Amino acid sequence: MTTIGTPLSPHATKVMLLGAGELGKEVLIALQRLGVETIAVDRYAHAPGQQVAHHARTIVMSDAAQLKALIEAERPHLVVPEIEAIATPVLQELEAAGVVRVIPTARAARLTMDREGIRRLAAETLGLPTSPYRFCDSLAELQAAIDGGIGYPCIVKPVMSSSGKGQSKIDGPADVAKAWDYAMAGGRVNQTRVIVEGFIDFDYEITLLTVRAPNASGAPEAPGAGGQIATQFCAPIGHVQVAGDYVESWQPHPMPPAALDKAQQIARAVTDNLGGQGIFGVELFVKGEQVWFSEVSPRPHDTGMVTMITQWQSEFELHARAILGLPVDTSLRNPGASAVIYGGVEARGVVFDGVAEALAVPGTDLRLFGKPESFAKRRMGVALARADDVATARSRAQLAASKVRPRAA
Repeated sequence: MTTIGTPLSPHATKVMLLGAGELGKEVLIALQRLGVETIAVDRYAHAPGQQVAHHARTIVMSDAAQLKALIEAERPHLVVPEIEAIATPVLQELEAAGVVRVIPTARAARLTMDREGIRRLAAETLGLPTSPYRFCDSLAELQAAIDGGIGYPCIVKPVMSSSGKGQSKIDGPADVAKAWDYAMAGGRVNQTRVIVEGFIDFDYEITLLTVRAPNASGAPEAPGAGGQIATQFCAPIGHVQVAGDYVESWQPHPMPPAALDKAQQIARAVTDNLGGQGIFGVELFVKGEQVWFSEVSPRPHDTGMVTMITQWQSEFELHARAILGLPVDTSLRNPGASAVIYGGVEARGVVFDGVAEALAVPGTDLRLFGKPESFAKRRMGVALARADDVATARSRAQLAASKVRPRAA
């Protein structure tokens, strides 16, 4: 798709995003800068991406009938899933019928919408190194899996959740029931299945943003045609997570050359199998020169928000270009960091104090997402900082984030 029409005209290039949170919002902005007509879909009205798109639609995306009706009514050229809780069989049906092209593919959306599909692909089909794991459908099965070889400590996650929701570490028998209940409350859809993973004693965890885009000739990939797709990697992103939720990230994260090579091999193997075009957030554990696959998202990654201040093209611009069949540039511009700004309060229509003070910190920028409702631990914004080195950038980002204070109006 290298020809782009004019928005709101009969020749418009139309892209529909399924999920219009803060990550989707940035993808929509990147698409609009390239002259694309955008449709932002979410489960609640006035989501961040809906505030900037040409069209806003509110449906239950896990409802197959609602999703199919909307896609058939809007007839976008591309459908771009931005969350996991989507009726992916509908996407496969419509893609197979030639109604729409799904990014990166409908199969990839299905496999990665839950942790079971992608973990079985990585470990059992591709033979990639992962932590030991079991899938469990009840508290009794969870306890049996732990006692039967997973052991303590271990990590429990819902098979379908995002941003660490429902994820917890179990240090001993007293934590098992509480972890199960937390996982049940944190899933994106009603389900009673979890993955329990043996704990890996890693040195650090990275996100390796991996981009599948047409090669220099600009030839797009056609389904079944074996088009010329090139894989490119961004510099590794380090991050800190608390209860599975990212709170800060930085780029580049230093790695031994051998470990970086292994990380890229793993990321390439997974994304080659998933196919299609776009950016993938591949999460990996690293200890010395050992690397283990953790998860992959076929879309921009929350830790990758740092790329808005570190790269010539952010992860959102890379995604937009890749899915449109345009050239991409993954090169680093400067070191940088991001730090999350939490809501801190339970309120609708919050106001933000301290914005000027935050932006007075040298080399900083802010993204306030515009979410209509705040929760104590809801991500409401992010502080970004650049510097000559990562340590300084992290300090600046943390300082800037600390100065922004959401409060009830």
